[in-house]
Amino acid sequence: MAPSAWAVCCLLGGLLLRGGSPNPGPSVPRLRLSFRDLLSANRSAIFLGPRGSLDLQALYLDEYRDRLFLGGRDAIYSLRLDQTWPDPREVLWPPQPGQREECVHKGRDPLVECANFVRVLHPHNRTHLLACGTGAFQPTCALLAVGHRGEHVLHLEPRSMESGRGRCPHEPSRPFASTFVGGELYTGLNADFLGHEAMIFRSGGPRPALRSDSDQNLLHDPRFVLAARIPDNSDPDDDKVYFFFSETVPSPDGGPGRVTISRVGRVCVNDAGGQRVLVNKWSTFLKARLLCSVPGPGSAETHFDQLEDVFLLWPNSGKSLEVYALFSTVSAVFQGYAICVYHMADIWEVFKGPFAHQDGPQHQWGPYGGKVPFPRPGMCPSKMTAQPGRPFGSTKDYPDEVLQFARAHPLMFRPVRPRRGRPVLVKTHLAQQLRQIVVDRVEAEDGTYDVIFLGTDSGSVLKVIALQGAGSAEPEEVVLEELQVFKVPTPITEMEISVKRQMLYVGSRLGVARLQLHQCETYGSACAECCLARDPYCAWDGASCTRYRPGSNKRRFRRQDIRHGNPALQCLGQSQEEETAGLVATTTVYGTEHNSTFLECLPKSPQAAAHWFLQRPGDERPEQQVKTDERVLQTEQGLLFRRLNRLDAGTYTCMTLEHGFSQVVVRLALEVIVPAQLDILFPRETRPEEPTARGGPTSPYSKAWYKDIMQLIGFANLPRVDEYCERVWCPSRSRTRGKQAKGKSWVGLELGKKVKSRVQAERNRTPREV
Repeated sequence: MAPSAWAVCCLLGGLLLRGGSPNPGPSVPRLRLSFRDLLSANRSAIFLGPRGSLDLQALYLDEYRDRLFLGGRDAIYSLRLDQTWPDPREVLWPPQPGQREECVHKGRDPLVECANFVRVLHPHNRTHLLACGTGAFQPTCALLAVGHRGEHVLHLEPRSMESGRGRCPHEPSRPFASTFVGGELYTGLNADFLGHEAMIFRSGGPRPALRSDSDQNLLHDPRFVLAARIPDNSDPDDDKVYFFFSETVPSPDGGPGRVTISRVGRVCVNDAGGQRVLVNKWSTFLKARLLCSVPGPGSAETHFDQLEDVFLLWPNSGKSLEVYALFSTVSAVFQGYAICVYHMADIWEVFKGPFAHQDGPQHQWGPYGGKVPFPRPGMCPSKMTAQPGRPFGSTKDYPDEVLQFARAHPLMFRPVRPRRGRPVLVKTHLAQQLRQIVVDRVEAEDGTYDVIFLGTDSGSVLKVIALQGAGSAEPEEVVLEELQVFKVPTPITEMEISVKRQMLYVGSRLGVARLQLHQCETYGSACAECCLARDPYCAWDGASCTRYRPGSNKRRFRRQDIRHGNPALQCLGQSQEEETAGLVATTTVYGTEHNSTFLECLPKSPQAAAHWFLQRPGDERPEQQVKTDERVLQTEQGLLFRRLNRLDAGTYTCMTLEHGFSQVVVRLALEVIVPAQLDILFPRETRPEEPTARGGPTSPYSKAWYKDIMQLIGFANLPRVDEYCERVWCPSRSRTRGKQAKGKSWVGLELGKKVKSRVQAERNRTPREV
């Protein structure tokens, strides 16, 4: 009879109201788990370092060594993946003597900037990593000994320290991207102290360093996101390093102002620069626009131009790499995010297409219509160029006209368009910002699905799938879970996924969290709940909701329907015990006439819509849907009667509808107590508002009403009572409405005061959770 507690404590109004019946949708997470929920379920583990905060800047997941390496403020950490991080390794790496003082002398913040923030961690060989830090605005690099596989060692090699200029940013917060290929570090960054000199830099190997031509004006205030080596074909001489970034450029149509555009750029791994032109400069750099937009009426499009993060989904052999890119808008009209997916084959085709050409600063861009020299600018020295009669085995052998053309035409005319020509996911008017993206391709019973994990600026992770319908161009978004990874809201800055371990490693400035990709038992203990979850990782095996494994021996018992989520079809033939467990018993609740009463109904999923039906006493007609008005309101938590009428008595059934499947959540028999019955239950001489001279009731029944109320409330609900009563019985309102309350709503006011004081007394005697 716990719902009757609302008749005592909920006197009204704006406590739970949202103005009508809730209208949930698939964009609402079906399951929300708090920081404490994740820890108590052993689904996550947090590492904040020995000082309570890492100020994390770099995260490198090394699955070969089963290690997780972290770069923080003045320190590097190593964690073993096969344990819950009980024995971490730490190496302190503060700035060199005098660097911190020099940084402060140059006007930098001593607490925020004048430290060695480790921002580069890459594998160097079988026993060492390359580490680079900001060095209090004097970037420094060194080798980090990590041992062989199976060992857990960590220490810096002091003799390996060298300048990190061009390899690591000066500032801890400035975006950059890097990758390590063949003993050389490729970095996209702003290399100078003031952050103005944007370049792509290659260093660290036996070859001379290579950098962008500053006179060429290749990059316009870039914001680098990702750098990665991506083979174009089976010829290793044709391999390239791709950079994903956004830049701010003059308006492409020749108009005033500047616009933000996202790009994909590339350079050849075997680029050696030119012999007379572009000496020690990139001779193969090209870039193209990444287009991510939503088609609108006519030819109008809503563009998402700011690149936030990129994830490379490596395929099985024989298939093209897919690029998942997270974009945001830079519009003043609204804030929104979009995820576009690009096939690497489409990116290659754009780089094979026409070059962009502009006759002058005030002219529009168009395709270059003249003759393109050979070897084609941007082409790597390979078997295609080193043929008999064509001795182009190195970029230093390229003719000057090729290098001059590459210098004048680094931009491709055609943009790279996403798969299906539109985003797979669009999210607008979010209460939080999206920062990071990783993707896992999962095989389910009815197909293969890409599960998207999105890191937010509030320390949570959204787990989403986008379903492409057969007859719809716009995909259906299904938010499976919202997981509050960090206790304190903090932007997520790093995310790495381990498909082998089924783990997600989430980094923020505070520290790093290890998060399981799935925990199927959380969805419930019934087939319908497991099916409605629509989680590709999970299936009903005939007894519980468990991890789906392709090729399992229990194949004929598995129930999974990601695309439709229809338990009416999937859960046929279940055991009689489950059907019996699904029956909901009727609970009797009481309410007093002319007072407020609340019937609680909490759907198992936020995506389910609740509907109320009423069967009146003695009425042989079928249940009728409850009509709501100003007196009877439906809230997200249940049905609220602002002023109860004796005709409201009857049996109320709360049913939820989710994805076409309905089920009964609660059935309540409401009995209305009229004023005449109150006189019998609470004689006037024992009513709480008639105290003696000592200030309290004198009757032996004075404790009886409190016992009855406490039985209705239940000890488990004590923390909630205080919250409700605090909002409803404000001291100022209690004084001004005290006289009006007598006789009409004395149960709501006077008993509420008594309950609150008794609850506080109970709390003082009961141990509470810290």
